[in-house]
Amino acid sequence: MPSHVEQQIAARIAAAKAKRARQKQQRRDLAQARRRGVAARHAAKLRRQQGDAR
Repeated sequence: MPSHVEQQIAARIAAAKAKRARQKQQRRDLAQARRRGVAARHAAKLRRQQGDAR
């Protein structure tokens, strides 16, 4: 049976791993949103340019 200190250390390690996983997911979500935004702005720019060429 682990001691109280070992249990606390294990809990801190688990909390740190969970925090890193949350941060990684947030970075992944932000990168995906950024890519969608860039693609949308690019498409809008192309639509405007094609409208000017007509």
